[in-house]
Amino acid sequence: MDFTALATSMDVGWTLIAAALVFFMQAGFAMVETGFTRAKNAGNIIMKNLMDFSLGTPIFWLVGFGIMFGSMNGFFGGFDFLADGVVGEGYNWTTLIFQTVFCATAATIVSGSMAERTKFSAYCIYSMIISAVVYPISGHWIWGGGWLAELGFHDFAGSTAVHMVGGVAALIGASILGPRIGKYTKDGKARAIPGHSLTLGALGVFILWFCWFGFNGGSTVALSGEGAEVAARVFVTTNMAAAVATVTVMCITWIRYKKPDVSMTLNGSLAGLVAITAGCDTVTPFGAAVIGIIAGFVVVFGIEFVDQKLKVDDPVGAVGVHGLCGATGTLMVGLFGYYAYGSTQIAPVGLFYGGGVHALAIQALGMVAVIAWVVITMTIVFQVIKHTIGLRVSEAEEIMGLDKPEHGLSSAYADFMPVVPNVLGTKAAEKAASMLDTIPVAVEKAVPVTKVTTEGSDHKLTKIVIVTKQSKFEVLKEALGAIGVSGMTVTNVIGCGVQKGAAEYYRGAEVDMTLLPKIKMEVVVSKIPVETVVETVKKVLYTGHIGDGKIFVYDVENVIKVRTGVEGFDALQDDE
Repeated sequence: MDFTALATSMDVGWTLIAAALVFFMQAGFAMVETGFTRAKNAGNIIMKNLMDFSLGTPIFWLVGFGIMFGSMNGFFGGFDFLADGVVGEGYNWTTLIFQTVFCATAATIVSGSMAERTKFSAYCIYSMIISAVVYPISGHWIWGGGWLAELGFHDFAGSTAVHMVGGVAALIGASILGPRIGKYTKDGKARAIPGHSLTLGALGVFILWFCWFGFNGGSTVALSGEGAEVAARVFVTTNMAAAVATVTVMCITWIRYKKPDVSMTLNGSLAGLVAITAGCDTVTPFGAAVIGIIAGFVVVFGIEFVDQKLKVDDPVGAVGVHGLCGATGTLMVGLFGYYAYGSTQIAPVGLFYGGGVHALAIQALGMVAVIAWVVITMTIVFQVIKHTIGLRVSEAEEIMGLDKPEHGLSSAYADFMPVVPNVLGTKAAEKAASMLDTIPVAVEKAVPVTKVTTEGSDHKLTKIVIVTKQSKFEVLKEALGAIGVSGMTVTNVIGCGVQKGAAEYYRGAEVDMTLLPKIKMEVVVSKIPVETVVETVKKVLYTGHIGDGKIFVYDVENVIKVRTGVEGFDALQDDE
């Protein structure tokens, strides 16, 4: 048996499995971004995540791989068009596919921060540029034998090379693009625009957490020799940082917002994963736990700072999660590095283990250099796109949602659920409506309205509409039945009164208007006195607290029973 060939095959198989897991991160990002944004843009976001990988794969093959792994010099790898997988000594087909899926991850981070208002054509262009040039050049510095690698910069699986590159590009793109309509008040106060499905967002986070074991663990690219033990340690530190960061964010939001914030806590999991990615091979489990705690604080206050102080609208928190936590994780190597890079040997380089400031200084230099590179290049890219084909959709298209104008989808959910454009349920309604290409005409102007009463008739017909909490339905139904009301129409609705619903916070910003689940019960009475119905309803619903409900009383002109043709009072009576 050729043990060398067996070991090589095992290493290749391990790396290919890891590559498949990293590819599946695209599904995780798609679910997170879709869930954390509004339903009217779901199809657009899915399409963007699909095209990240589909466009990035051939572009990276054509141009990016050669730039990243060529050996021209320490700043630029070189060109190897239609890369054959052997650019430079030691690179092969396995490296090509493994680095392709990493490249796609860097590109997809940007889509979340620029969601809900970016032209699809513009998105395709800048995504290709990231895959072709921006990511490969800084990646060459770090992983392709470039100048940062020669200095000893360490980024095991990509806190800087992948996540910070995507996070910084996201910050530049979102700031140039501008906030979504209704995101900020006239005085600059941030309004929360909650996503439509925390379920999808949570599914995406669980997928990403699972796939991160391939993202970090697979970066060992070998199980032979020390590889297996290093991979096991990477699994432990990766999981530890993510779990501790999650708990940290839950506690912070519980204290700050009085209740644990679900979406921020989900982002806390991702924050821990991003922060540990640079040093997962060199830190101890204790170091990973501390990094998780730090990442938790960074993501909460970082997202709030970007949203409320910088006034940069980032719907999914990509800048805080990937940009700020990526930079933080890079610096943590210089503080908590304990094992020799990629080895089982103990060789402390972290400041807290007696390694001095050298490693920390190198990490800081690399972080600043990559930030500068991405800021300069992506500012140019976004500005050129903005002043040529345009970066942002029209205001009318944004209000409608990008699914319809960009992709011809009336709804990404079709018959499964309605799409409620909840920007029109906020204070921005008047402004948003005035920007639509077609403004609906008021009913009074479209159809002559005549108020008809039946006060002079023998039997007055009156419709009573009751809006109240869903929990009151059964007792209300029984009470109305007891006084002789036998016919009613009940619908589930959402809405709020002058109090604008219960006070809620979403990532630290107050929700402008919360639409709460209610029932709307409609009854038409003639024989039973209206006063009797109203008093009964009031007795049943009254608690003295906000949200008890409202009663509306209308005059009815006529009632017609379809089966018999009987009209008026008789139409409401039992045939028997």
